[in-house]
Amino acid sequence: MPRSLSDAPDPTAAWTEFEWACDRPLISCRFDPQGNHVFCGSEDTSIGRFQLSDGARVDLKDGHATWVRNFVFTKDGSTVISGGYDGRLVWWPVKGDAPAVTRTVQAHGTHWIRALEMSPDNSMFASGGNDLMVRLWNPNDGQQIRELSGHEKHIYSVCFDPSGKQLFSGDLSGVIRQWDLQQGKEVRSLDGSPLHSFNSGQKVDFGGVRSLAVSPDGKWLAAGGLHKATNPLGAVHEPLVLLIDLESGKVEKQLIAENVKQGVIWRLRWLADGSLMGACGGGTGGFLLFWKTDAEKDYHRFKLPNLARDMDLHADGITVATAHHDRKVRITRLSPKPG
Repeated sequence: MPRSLSDAPDPTAAWTEFEWACDRPLISCRFDPQGNHVFCGSEDTSIGRFQLSDGARVDLKDGHATWVRNFVFTKDGSTVISGGYDGRLVWWPVKGDAPAVTRTVQAHGTHWIRALEMSPDNSMFASGGNDLMVRLWNPNDGQQIRELSGHEKHIYSVCFDPSGKQLFSGDLSGVIRQWDLQQGKEVRSLDGSPLHSFNSGQKVDFGGVRSLAVSPDGKWLAAGGLHKATNPLGAVHEPLVLLIDLESGKVEKQLIAENVKQGVIWRLRWLADGSLMGACGGGTGGFLLFWKTDAEKDYHRFKLPNLARDMDLHADGITVATAHHDRKVRITRLSPKPG
């Protein structure tokens, strides 16, 4: 079971405690706010809810027409909202033996929803996707609060700052837009172009801002994805994180993980000690990668048994869920094994 918030993370002692299976390859995972369950989306229309105490699985069905990419939760933790590649937002009860849909919103037409993020005070959540729009929603009644336009490529990631007054969104072309939510206006555009490439021979845009995460002190914006993309269709690339100073708006460091061939950063989370954790998946398998802000190279990498496609950090700060292509969700502890 997850431990107390007083436990400090120790990535060098990481170990995988549990793995539980779904019916299809997994693409997403999130812990509920109470830390009792992990919710998973896979390459089908259902959602798997796993109980952390014993791995018991319950399936949430008949809400989506295709894959489920993301989840957010209401403030009291009673409701989970899923976002799918069908453009829908779907509300479900967190608990129960057979949770049924309580609300559906066709939020982005028929376009993929690629990103969801809840504000720090749980008063709103943001969605972004293939229709090039960022939308803000009331989690309690499903009403749209505002839409933010300006992106010219598919939106891959959204992230609030710790105050909840600013929102960042990143797209396929490496553009990161910063929005003032009180005014509903763009503040500035940040340069994430090292995460994007255009291959003239294959005629494809490749890469993009796959994940965004603001440090708890509001100093850094981490933007993750890939670089060295010399052959996109051949999956030739390596993981990359841009560390952006939010005071200056400039990229201060490029955080790398050398020789993780075919690696992509799918999600970033800041740890309590001020270091950064990234979930990496690709042709060379899966890793949890760890960086300190004063160095460009990762200080530790934890090899996962299979290609990872998403990650979440439990409220205890040491328990990590990863979603894998081999149809399993894995629970890893960033702490020594007991005993």
